[in-house]
Amino acid sequence: MAETLKAGILSRIPKTRMQETNRSALGIIFLTIFINMVGFGVVIPVLPFYAERFGATPWEIGWLFGIFSLIQFLAAPLLGQISDRFGRRPVLIISTLGTALGFTIMGAGNSLAMLFAGRIIDGISGGSIGAAQAYVADITAPENRSKAMGLIGAAFGLGFVFGPALGGATAAWLGESAPLYLAGALALANAVLIFFVLPESLPKERRGPKKAPLFPDILQHVRPGPYFTTVATYFILIAGFSIMTVVFALFVARRYGFNTAETGYVFAMLGVIGVVIQGGLIGRLVKTFGEARLATAGAAILTASLFAMPFTTSVPMLLLACAGIATGNSLLSPTLSGIASRNVDAEWQGRALGILQSAGSLARWIGPVLGGWLLTFDLNKNIAAYAQTPFWVASGLLLLTFLLCLRLPKEK
Repeated sequence: MAETLKAGILSRIPKTRMQETNRSALGIIFLTIFINMVGFGVVIPVLPFYAERFGATPWEIGWLFGIFSLIQFLAAPLLGQISDRFGRRPVLIISTLGTALGFTIMGAGNSLAMLFAGRIIDGISGGSIGAAQAYVADITAPENRSKAMGLIGAAFGLGFVFGPALGGATAAWLGESAPLYLAGALALANAVLIFFVLPESLPKERRGPKKAPLFPDILQHVRPGPYFTTVATYFILIAGFSIMTVVFALFVARRYGFNTAETGYVFAMLGVIGVVIQGGLIGRLVKTFGEARLATAGAAILTASLFAMPFTTSVPMLLLACAGIATGNSLLSPTLSGIASRNVDAEWQGRALGILQSAGSLARWIGPVLGGWLLTFDLNKNIAAYAQTPFWVASGLLLLTFLLCLRLPKEK
């Protein structure tokens, strides 16, 4: 009896230490993604004016924004595969250094070509999000994965809150290049932290073969039905959400007379809601309702909120619809990542989640282009009808995600 009790006590010690190590590692991954998103948000209020210094046209400015997601789309699966072969830590260190280099080149840029070069380097480095998600999958149990992915979503939300505000304020105080240098310095500090503090999460015995083609081999390492349904759902979600983001500022300026500061406050509200749900509530909600049911509910809320947006006639109604958009997205995004991860073999997490992020990057490129084109149908309409076409198309896309969520397997 005493020996059994002693063995039980001893077995708890390494587990507790492992849990503490995992919490510390999750904190560093959280910080890594937060800094990436701050950098992504910093350029939103600054980059158009900065590019105009070098004679950029609106079309060129649009490509300057979009090329980041296009390059990220191409880089994410490759970085995921590299992380499966060599480990997550080297990919995270090198990509974070790449982010620092990209922002430094943009800050020191004296031509439009240098701005594009910096954005391309940053886009390649931004493809490491899949490796970060794979790191989380490595150190969390399957039943806790959506909760951990929710922390990643919270980092996205916080970065989205602080990034644009930091960019606008720093540019006003120190000049338009200052936010770019600041984002580069933050990324460099993060790379140093990863190098000295973050342990490797993928043991050598679990690493994939040196040469492993992504397709069709991945079919042997995933449950194809749930996995590819999740990837398709994630792609449509991001595309629909991106349509909303590209027309929202124009919509509230035309409908309610919002200036850029007031629009920023609304985006901050969306970010705060995302942080609360994805950073604190998602784990309990998943345990209570399950991932698939939670994703379905999030898709339904997001569909209804996007559809209702053109019908808002007052600021309180607008904020209510915005809260619904933030809530639906916060319920849907992390659960989809968790579902995808649960349907992939351990040694293929990096590649599989890299494909998921690559689909999201492609959607972030397609969504704004589609949203801008759809908005042209409403330019000559009265204020009550302005931007209704892109909002309703976005709602239709989210309705499709709702239908796809119904096909996701329910947890036992």
